[in-house]
Amino acid sequence: MAMQLKRFALGALLTCAAVTGAQARESDNNTPDAVMTRLIADFNAAVLRFAKAEDGLFTLKGLRTATMMHIAMHDALNSADQRYERYTDSTQADIDDPYAAATSAAYTIVLKQYPQQRDTWAQLRGRIRGADTRNKNTEFGQRLAESLFEGRDGDGWNSEAEYRFHPMGPGVYAEFAEHSGTPQGFVFGTGWARARPFGLESASQFRSPPPPAIDSREYARAFEEVKALGRHASTARTADETHLAMWWKDFVENSHNRLARKLVVEDQLDPWRAARMFALLNMAIYDGYLASFENKFHYNHWRPYTAIRWAEHDGNALTQADESWDNLHHHTYAFPSYPSAHGTVCGAAMTVLADSFGAMREFTMETREVDSSGPGSPPMATQPPVRHFRSFDEAARECAMSRVYLGIHFRYDSEFGHDLGTQVADFLLRRKLIPLRH
Repeated sequence: MAMQLKRFALGALLTCAAVTGAQARESDNNTPDAVMTRLIADFNAAVLRFAKAEDGLFTLKGLRTATMMHIAMHDALNSADQRYERYTDSTQADIDDPYAAATSAAYTIVLKQYPQQRDTWAQLRGRIRGADTRNKNTEFGQRLAESLFEGRDGDGWNSEAEYRFHPMGPGVYAEFAEHSGTPQGFVFGTGWARARPFGLESASQFRSPPPPAIDSREYARAFEEVKALGRHASTARTADETHLAMWWKDFVENSHNRLARKLVVEDQLDPWRAARMFALLNMAIYDGYLASFENKFHYNHWRPYTAIRWAEHDGNALTQADESWDNLHHHTYAFPSYPSAHGTVCGAAMTVLADSFGAMREFTMETREVDSSGPGSPPMATQPPVRHFRSFDEAARECAMSRVYLGIHFRYDSEFGHDLGTQVADFLLRRKLIPLRH
């Protein structure tokens, strides 16, 4: 009987502790700070969802909008309580509700870019008390956002630049309309190489070293590697390499913001840290794209699809042509190869996440669906939809190498892309939104 009473008492205590713990967690999740952090993440998710629906993320509009929105939120918060250096002016604002100011700033940016989604923006804004009424806080947030938006006018995000195909030759980017599924004479991303970055001094600030000479042994090794591992029906590629090649196909602005939204809740970042992380993350991805495409059109390097089929004429005795070769997903993107844009922006994004969450933080990343081939192809489910990583750099390097297994990049494209991305992010982390000493 005594033993039964002891067990009953112990069970009651454990139940009480569990209930108290759950109530505490629920209380923590409903604090003003937690509500604001979730709102920052939800604004992020909504922008990228509408951007994907509008243009498939094939323009910079959605990423540019998210970057401006998060910078505006960051600066609004730090204008009331300055914990980080602001992106815009350095004057302290006379506001007493930073959350209403930041929400008003976000609302102003997204409404300008996606006015047809007004109801969604209003619903999000309404989650912060006072953010949907006219007062000094919301007026400040609106002015800040409008000033930032006007400052980006003419930044070239949607401009086009002329491109001239060069005569076919070893290492020279060539058209392959039948494989890219694009109109004859089409090249993607020429304008991205000329657009104005958010944090870099220019898109050409970091120049990748030249790719290997086409007649070199180094090139021949990279050639043979992608020829074997990137082939559609490869016997050299493992099942896991096949999985990761397809799994990493999601655009970085989509997959890495999705990861950031998960981590910001798991680690319970306060609104100031969350706003800074999202601002730097999207700034790094945006500037990473620009830096990569500037390098791409500077070097104008060919793709494996061309290199393998035309190897008889490349002047390298160590390579052998295969005119029937095709890559894993039967598609090559219509722009030069070197360095890998995917490797660049993965490296940039993961470097920012490492700064915010700790370099050696383990995490699980989820991507449920990707294009089965090129843009507009039927979607396919990823099985399994998750991959686990021991560090952010491990994930960044796997992301970069996935393009070799996919058969659309040489190893040096991926490795130097990763290096370029980390350079971009390191520069932004040193120069933008710097933590202030108190």
